[in-house]
Amino acid sequence: MPLLYDIGLALYHSGIRTAALFNPKARAWVDGRKGTWERLEAKHHALRGCLWMHCASVGEFEQGRPVLEALKKERPELPVLITFFSPSGYEARKDFALATHVEYLPADGAANAKRFVDLVQPKAVLWVKYEFWYQYLHALKSAAVPTFLISALFRREQPFFRWYGRAYRSMLRCFSHAFIQDEASRDLLASIGVRNVDVSGDTRFDRVAEIAAANEALPIAASFKGTDATLVCGSTWPADETILLEAFALRQHGPKCILVPHEIDVDRLKAIGTRFQQPIARWSDMEPSAQGNSPDARRHQPSATLLVDRMGLLARLYKYADIAYVGGGFGDGIHSLLEAAAWGKPVIFGPNHRKFAEARGLIEAAGGFEVNNASELQDVLDRLLTDPAALAMASEAAARYVRNRVGATARIVSGIRTLVA
Repeated sequence: MPLLYDIGLALYHSGIRTAALFNPKARAWVDGRKGTWERLEAKHHALRGCLWMHCASVGEFEQGRPVLEALKKERPELPVLITFFSPSGYEARKDFALATHVEYLPADGAANAKRFVDLVQPKAVLWVKYEFWYQYLHALKSAAVPTFLISALFRREQPFFRWYGRAYRSMLRCFSHAFIQDEASRDLLASIGVRNVDVSGDTRFDRVAEIAAANEALPIAASFKGTDATLVCGSTWPADETILLEAFALRQHGPKCILVPHEIDVDRLKAIGTRFQQPIARWSDMEPSAQGNSPDARRHQPSATLLVDRMGLLARLYKYADIAYVGGGFGDGIHSLLEAAAWGKPVIFGPNHRKFAEARGLIEAAGGFEVNNASELQDVLDRLLTDPAALAMASEAAARYVRNRVGATARIVSGIRTLVA
């Protein structure tokens, strides 16, 4: 199986390099990895004995971040290495202050994995949620490096639990310990003989609660909102924006819209600017550097839509919502609902959320609302925006859902502490 895995992976990488000729995302994946080994060689003395955290992208980074920060606080002398699979994750967090170095993970393979582990000689390793790379995990096990899977969630249809999943199951046995989100995952792992696990919960609740507790002000958003009802639409894709526009057309008034698209390339921003409620303002035009003075949106013509063309703001922007809409539910799957719920905002999302326990949980708690079309979205907006009692109840339900689930970080750190001297 490792031979078949290596062949399949080589074909995958070849496909990405071919796609890079015409696909910007694939090109970023290829270009970002150029010079990886040179950068690691230059840093290897500073990195030896590091705490290494690997993540797929930004969402997984935020999930692992509370654990990383807590361990670093206990062991401030440890260098920190963070690696990403995706270019979006790397670009968003390449300047993370706590890290000694941030890098792309070199392509999985026996030679690369051994070279990497020998080079940085990690003290302990955190892999977040669902990153599984056969050769890296086996190299870490061979080197007797304590390796922890955190905030993992398993489903019966995954390869680990299928007849052909022997190699996948061997990866699970490379972890020193797995900290998983729920009892269903524990039962699935037990069914294949994996029992070095603890049900610790989901660290995302800790992270979003921490952001909300910090209560950081964003004057541009505050000025744009004023006293008007505002819908913050986060991580939207074109399909989400079509539904939103159709729902807005069915309403006579508002609400104002703060729109944060998942991708902010020039073409996407231009397309949004021609479609959404006018007049439309761009976040970057309201920054002090653009104005030469304070970031006061009301110095400009009053706008119906604020288009956010900056990264890294969304989790804090939900503070200014009366209601949140989270994108992805009309595509591959919804983005983070918890960032909005932590602020006590009712969350609306599309139907593709079956893999996301928090969507089901928020619906059951009456703080989340699934919509399948513009008419249903309009109905939810009308109900919440015209009935203050309904809005208050949904807001409290969303906040309570998050509040009742914090604490995973402390449980995981306590478990790691007992296993790493």
